[in-house]
Amino acid sequence: MGSIRRRRWASLLGVTAVALTAGGALACPAGAAGTNVDFATHCIPPAIAGIPPIDGTTTGNVSVDNTSPKVGDTVTVTYTVVTAAASNPTELALPADIMTPTGKVTLGGAQTGDVTVAGPKKNDPVPGKGAFPSFSMTGTFKVTQAGAITLSPGDYNIHTSYIMELDTPCTVITPPAPVSETVTATDSTPGNQRAITLGSASGNAGDSVTVNGTGFTAGASVTLAGRSGNQQTQDTATVTASAQGAFSGSLVVNDTTTTGIVAYEGASWDADKGAGPGAYVVNGTTPPTPAGSQKLTTTVKAGTLSMSQAGDAVSLSAVDFGKGGASTGPLNTVTVKDFRGGPAGWSLTGKVTDFTASAANLTDPGAKIDAGKLSWTPACATKAGSPSTCKAGSAGTVGTSGATLASAPDGTRTGGEFTVDAGLSLDVPAFTPPGSYSGVLTLTLT
Repeated sequence: MGSIRRRRWASLLGVTAVALTAGGALACPAGAAGTNVDFATHCIPPAIAGIPPIDGTTTGNVSVDNTSPKVGDTVTVTYTVVTAAASNPTELALPADIMTPTGKVTLGGAQTGDVTVAGPKKNDPVPGKGAFPSFSMTGTFKVTQAGAITLSPGDYNIHTSYIMELDTPCTVITPPAPVSETVTATDSTPGNQRAITLGSASGNAGDSVTVNGTGFTAGASVTLAGRSGNQQTQDTATVTASAQGAFSGSLVVNDTTTTGIVAYEGASWDADKGAGPGAYVVNGTTPPTPAGSQKLTTTVKAGTLSMSQAGDAVSLSAVDFGKGGASTGPLNTVTVKDFRGGPAGWSLTGKVTDFTASAANLTDPGAKIDAGKLSWTPACATKAGSPSTCKAGSAGTVGTSGATLASAPDGTRTGGEFTVDAGLSLDVPAFTPPGSYSGVLTLTLT
């Protein structure tokens, strides 16, 4: 009986994580009026799923409540994921109301930036092997420039509260995505120019969210506050606007009913002296463990970025006096291990000193071969299962100024194990005095 229970628990966890690679399963409200656009999407399932990232096509739609606003107006934006990048790959169904989506809409044209959007924790059950229904997220932005402002669907994330809290971020592979909606803003009599942007659209209870503001009264005391619908929550903080009317502050959000964040001058919220709300939601608390099961937890600890090499000496091939030419050999293999688990990539660079003569066996003890004569042809291999993919540096001169041997880019989730090699070639001048020459190649990992 215990074995059956363990298998049931494992299956439950597996279907939750795998299903999220599709990007969600929430109902789409009627009346979305933007143009449907397709864009390539890279989705990273939770680590517990044990499956690689999924690259697929998302169909998105961005609509607004006002396509002809005036400068100073606040526009409500709705971002709908019409078709997600995948469907439920298992035979097991997903329950209702476990998924909370957040994302961003990219502004272009007369006004640039990102609009944070968030959706409710609301989804219909998803049958096994069934297609994911669409879901919608909303947010607002203040018009600050006259002209045509384009809106494109951006990255989105699905947070799931079922057995455990899991996230599946999906990013636009080649941003920005195609334009789905355009608004044409016109000049108006200067009014309330206050505006805010949020560092994120969601977080756990007790997390801090960054709030950036512009257009406020110089030196004014500004209140940051959470909103639950039309009501203010108990979560507040105070910042001071700069001489330019800008600020950057943070607000700790504890109220789980939060739907947005505002900033305002004065003793209480006033639309004429405030900005927002910026869409924000608090991730739900995992429901109690179902009867007849046991909740299992573990911790994955972040490691370090390190490198090791197969040896510390390389003997290049000999060349003839009077002929010179390429003195070649292989770089000792370097192994890079990135076990940090964060978004940062890495770079492995090298630089070399001049090759100086050994006084013991040379007629000219002061002879040397210039460092600029050393070149390399890098190669880099990624161990299977690594989240990152390493890239070999360009073939060419190393020299004293240095060159890149290999690197891995920043990403949503990075890490892995990599082996780096290179073919070395020292261009020895024809009449270099006979004898032994040595230089030091220093590798640096950052």
